[in-house]
Amino acid sequence: MILTRRVSSSFPQFVGFAKRSFKSCKLPGDPSSSPSLTHGIHVFHCPDDVGIVAKLSECIASRGGNILGADVFVPEKKNVFYSRSEFVFDPVKWPRKQIDEDFLKLSKMFSATRSVVRVPDLDAKFKIAVLASKQDHCLVDLLHSWQEGRLPFEITCVISNHDRGPNTHVMRFLERNNIPYHYLHTTEENKREEEILELVLNTDFLVLARYMQILSGPFLRTYGKDVINIHHGLLPSFKGGNPSKQAFDAGVKLIGATSHFVTEELDSGPIIEQMVERVSHRDNLQSFVQKSENLERQCLAKALRHYCELRVLPYEENRTVVF
Repeated sequence: MILTRRVSSSFPQFVGFAKRSFKSCKLPGDPSSSPSLTHGIHVFHCPDDVGIVAKLSECIASRGGNILGADVFVPEKKNVFYSRSEFVFDPVKWPRKQIDEDFLKLSKMFSATRSVVRVPDLDAKFKIAVLASKQDHCLVDLLHSWQEGRLPFEITCVISNHDRGPNTHVMRFLERNNIPYHYLHTTEENKREEEILELVLNTDFLVLARYMQILSGPFLRTYGKDVINIHHGLLPSFKGGNPSKQAFDAGVKLIGATSHFVTEELDSGPIIEQMVERVSHRDNLQSFVQKSENLERQCLAKALRHYCELRVLPYEENRTVVF
């Protein structure tokens, strides 16, 4: 049995990443006399103990902050505590450096495994590199979502083992937005991983937008940061070339997509997001593939938003908590 605790609106609340804008806001009243407030997020993972929520709330309230929402998860008989909180504060009264120091004290008090604070208006955006092969649907969707401001990160470059022509939609888009494109021809003997590592040196995490090459264990260990992948939900029943046609020919009625962290075990990393959709005898191969690709786009975008919004925490050996 799993116990999930939520802090009610009448209880002192703390940080999370609710579905709201992270732009500065004003307190009610005369806008000219009200101080400007900034949003913050805090996630916490530590051994379970009495008083954690109270101390988190006190930390924020004592600096004049106001808690907008909080999620708490305590799995039964696991002696572990997870929380994700959202708050607003006056950066003049509670400077960014002081926020880190205050939450660090709490982290030490409760022997936290993870305590992360993020203030989107003040902190630098995440920097990512995108790896993609020939299929464009996830890459194109990611680029347009980034352009429209729906994905809160900076794209440092796109890396591919497919040589796209200069007049393709992707290449024109990248050129207009000054995003470098690196074509690295790969073979079975040479996956060009050393060169990829050089290109992604200053990134915060990597995104595999239908990158059809397997990243080796040494690559993952050397990079040392998170890598997020997307694949169709037709595995493991339909492997190899053209799995969509295999599934279509088999008459499947349910298709899906999975976004997960990359580990050394192929397609078996902790899952961040999954989506499914029904198909039927009325679908032809084209509509079948279109539905599958749409799921992959949506699933990857949602996983990336959750990750950037600090909604995803590791849980046990191969699971995640997603607030």
